[in-house]
Amino acid sequence: MRIPRIYHPEVLKVNETSVLSEEASNHTGRVLRLQPGALLELFNGDDHRYQAEITEVTKKRVTVKILEKVLASTESPLNIHLAQGISKGDRMDFVLQKSVELGVTSITPLFTERCNVKLSGERLAKKQEQWQKIVISACEQSGRNSVPEVKPAMNLQTWLQQEREGLAVTLDPLATDGFGKLPKNGAYHLLIGPEGGFSESEIEQTKYYKCHAVQLGPRILRTETAALAAITALQSHFGDLA
Repeated sequence: MRIPRIYHPEVLKVNETSVLSEEASNHTGRVLRLQPGALLELFNGDDHRYQAEITEVTKKRVTVKILEKVLASTESPLNIHLAQGISKGDRMDFVLQKSVELGVTSITPLFTERCNVKLSGERLAKKQEQWQKIVISACEQSGRNSVPEVKPAMNLQTWLQQEREGLAVTLDPLATDGFGKLPKNGAYHLLIGPEGGFSESEIEQTKYYKCHAVQLGPRILRTETAALAAITALQSHFGDLA
């Protein structure tokens, strides 16, 4: 049986005990029904994995002892930031999950002209929390020991005006260059539109702010397909899928 991987967002030290979060305790104790003596693999985002042994299980909490700390980086040599137009239904969740599996290091959800999702206030805060949980779950599944951050959602204009290091890339089906024409860089900011893509005025804005326009061939891709294909193209040309 595969040893369960659990995210634990606290400092972990060998030979010390720690109580898992309420959610993690419920999953290990009530869902997986693990008992004292069972092994877990913990990670907290510091690029290490920690072998732990369950020492106590109660109705509400699970206590573990940290046995070993191992540096175990599975990170890409590329720093890929995904700026993703917010899409409806579970498409956004799908993009977050799969982009983490492919190696993105951070994500900004974007409100754009053709974005049909209306979120603000408490609803947006809850959605932001849900998105981060999806990212953590993808890290647990894929073996990543660093956790990408889902940054606060913002509109496209605000994102374009931010200072950033690296190369900004806009996915545009009308562009003439492909990913192979991009210069090699250690950091890429990948800009993907929602359903329906970016408007003409938004494309002009991205050009004004020096974003490189590229396309993924002659076919029009759905937003969730486009994001994953673009990340794969970057990783294939410059990263760890080469």
